[in-house]
Amino acid sequence: MTAPLAGATWRMRRPSPRDVVAGLAVALLVIPQSMAYAELAGLPSHHGLYAATLPLLAGILASCPYLQTGPVALTALLTHGALVPIASPGSPAYASAAALLALVVGVTRIVISLVKAGKVTYLMSQPVLRGFTSGAAILILLSQLPAAVGATAQHQSPVRSTLAVLASAGSWNYGAIALTALTVAAMLLVRRIHVHVPGALVAVLGGLACSAWLGYDGPVVGNVPSSLPPLLSSPPWGDLPQLIFPGVVIALVGFAESTAIARSFASGDRVRWNPDREFMAQGAANVLSCLFSAMPVDGSLSRSSLNRLSGAVSRWSGIFTGLAVLLFLPFAGVLSQLPKAVLAGIVVAAVASLVRVRLLLAVWTLSRMQTLVVWFTLVMCLVLAPRIEQALLLGILLSLAIHVWRERRAGFSSRIEDGVLHLEVKGNLWFASAPRLEDALMGRLAEAGRVSEVLIHLDGLGRIDLTGALALKRVVEEIREMGIPSSLSGVPPQSRKIVSNVFAMPRATYL
Repeated sequence: MTAPLAGATWRMRRPSPRDVVAGLAVALLVIPQSMAYAELAGLPSHHGLYAATLPLLAGILASCPYLQTGPVALTALLTHGALVPIASPGSPAYASAAALLALVVGVTRIVISLVKAGKVTYLMSQPVLRGFTSGAAILILLSQLPAAVGATAQHQSPVRSTLAVLASAGSWNYGAIALTALTVAAMLLVRRIHVHVPGALVAVLGGLACSAWLGYDGPVVGNVPSSLPPLLSSPPWGDLPQLIFPGVVIALVGFAESTAIARSFASGDRVRWNPDREFMAQGAANVLSCLFSAMPVDGSLSRSSLNRLSGAVSRWSGIFTGLAVLLFLPFAGVLSQLPKAVLAGIVVAAVASLVRVRLLLAVWTLSRMQTLVVWFTLVMCLVLAPRIEQALLLGILLSLAIHVWRERRAGFSSRIEDGVLHLEVKGNLWFASAPRLEDALMGRLAEAGRVSEVLIHLDGLGRIDLTGALALKRVVEEIREMGIPSSLSGVPPQSRKIVSNVFAMPRATYL
């Protein structure tokens, strides 16, 4: 297939047999993955299956034809953190709150799409996202330890739960440990053989065989309803105020993965990607997830990549995936004896690569201050777990504080030539750096002694805001009141209008 011309957009195509094949290939992966991610979110595993069915129909609205929506690890962890203060994990109240959270995520994304603010996700700095993603990945891995050793999580925080499990090593189920290790090994090995071989499905079939034939006595999934997704009958509207902030966080942070996936595919196909359309599609998917008692959903990197490699050519492939999972639901009871250790292994194999140790260490050689942002965000994820959306907020605030601190340090240099004091201002002159202008200039005047004129050079400035322009006017007037001629030189073109208005020309001279 010939790549589109640069600047083109993905066109809507009719369904193709290749879309059917790709959709079925992804369905074989999403069934075990969705169950595992539902467990990670604190929900019964069948709620993950619900989230992998009808919500995928919203893919018809998407911009990217390859993006596969459904339960993903990061969103599942954020969902768990948002819901643990509200209800007990696994309870009906918890499941209803998860569906309502999906509605908050969906409405937020739809609003962002309608106001055409889809590029808002670009505003999150990479150090914050890297630290947050790595911290969340570590928490996801820690959260799987109880299931991996056949134990039950004792605390809501994965860190505290891990410490409790490590303290009770004598009660570990070695059959569960073996199953987890075999699941991870199988998924990694199958991935090396061929990308189209569903490693997760191989692991599930192996786990069911062990449970049936080898007398496995560890925790299993338990009852899986063999029914279609039920409509949400009575949303817990009283929980809505507590869900708004985490819902907005999930809407933005979860979409960052979808952004990375779609932009990568768009670059490969030489087309333009529309983030507003993707926000609309992802928002609609979450609204459908709410209506059918599921959980918040997002774009999946592994499933989207498999979808593209399997030959998908249109958005219909996601719809075929959802329909395939929907047709499987009446037979989902066969998974009731699946060991939870297998689901833990699926999550570990999928998430381990997100802990990018080399990147976390290499950032030190690039920027000391950004290293602080990365590691602070990561550590806050571990400390504040399970409420990791608070860690993200703190990381963003630290990043902004560092930016403001750096930007306020406008550079000043001076020289005296033929009795004229030349003051050169560099950087940005705005409300945070403007107060230093007067101090710097008066200090240079005091050091220089008698001067015949003061010339303030602004060639090195990036921009000047209203406060900066007012500071310039005040400084020039104060110098003139001392009987010393003063003027500006090299006002940046983008700032001439505001400086002219503030100085009300003829009070300033431009050289």
